[in-house]
Amino acid sequence: MSGLLALLDDVAAIAKVAASSVDDVVGQAVKASTKATGALIDDAAVTPKYVQGFSAERELPIVWKIARGSLFNKLVLLLPVALLLAAFAPMLIYPLLMIGGAYLSFEGAEKVWHVISPAHHDIDEQVEKKTHGEIGLEEQKVQGAIKTDFILSAEIMTITLSALPPDLSFWTEAGALAVAGVLITLVVYGAVAVIVKADDLGLLMASSGRLGITRWLGRMIVRGMPLLLKLLMIVGTAAMIWVGGSIIVHGLHELGWHWPYESIHHVAVGAAAGVAEQWQGAVEWIVTAALDGVIGLVLGAVIVALYNAIAPIFRPRGAH
Repeated sequence: MSGLLALLDDVAAIAKVAASSVDDVVGQAVKASTKATGALIDDAAVTPKYVQGFSAERELPIVWKIARGSLFNKLVLLLPVALLLAAFAPMLIYPLLMIGGAYLSFEGAEKVWHVISPAHHDIDEQVEKKTHGEIGLEEQKVQGAIKTDFILSAEIMTITLSALPPDLSFWTEAGALAVAGVLITLVVYGAVAVIVKADDLGLLMASSGRLGITRWLGRMIVRGMPLLLKLLMIVGTAAMIWVGGSIIVHGLHELGWHWPYESIHHVAVGAAAGVAEQWQGAVEWIVTAALDGVIGLVLGAVIVALYNAIAPIFRPRGAH
């Protein structure tokens, strides 16, 4: 009997240690995730544009496909790579992030080019629909969203990793990163699902609401959603350019070329000095983000020009 009681005491002690470890993992994950809030907002703003143009019944399945791809990006591709790089080759983290930043700058600048040249973009999309059909276009959009998510997820995972205490065990660090990746994905794509289905909810409220205020609110939602989606497209494009430029500037700073980072910081601090103290932090952030965005846009425009010059060489004959 005493042996059984001793065994139960051991099991209870192990359970307490396990519970403590789980609490530590979740606590560290939540704490570190807050450091990646900016990138999380960017991710939520960028994604809805990939769902536009499809029928209402395809919206949630498309969001789910992108969310599933995002989880694969974070847990299967980026998590082991982040842990390996942090352990064995931390010097490679910033060059790899800068490649991702250049891609985001390219994506954002390409969207700006589509606004400047909408006719060219519309022709391309019509050709894609005729060539691949609605299903093929959907898959193409999903793959484009997952590629963009990969870059933003890489930034999120890197920021989260850097925010974790250095004295964590390997498994606690891995668990915290995994939990943070899942939590962030749920928050981002839960928000995206709400955004893309809000017009359907508004229509239901407008047509079936029992109270006048409910029907009025439903009509306001239906009328306001096109404007909100358009605003999100603008914010998403600006976010890609800003985040891309920011990654490049910070990467160069970490690799030893400090002039871009220090110049932007000097201008931002100078601008903030000219306003009241309570606004200085906001002004410094806005000026920094704007200048990072200028660098991202210029870099993206150069890559777009190079891509448009080189892509026809590799395009099959007869393709448009």
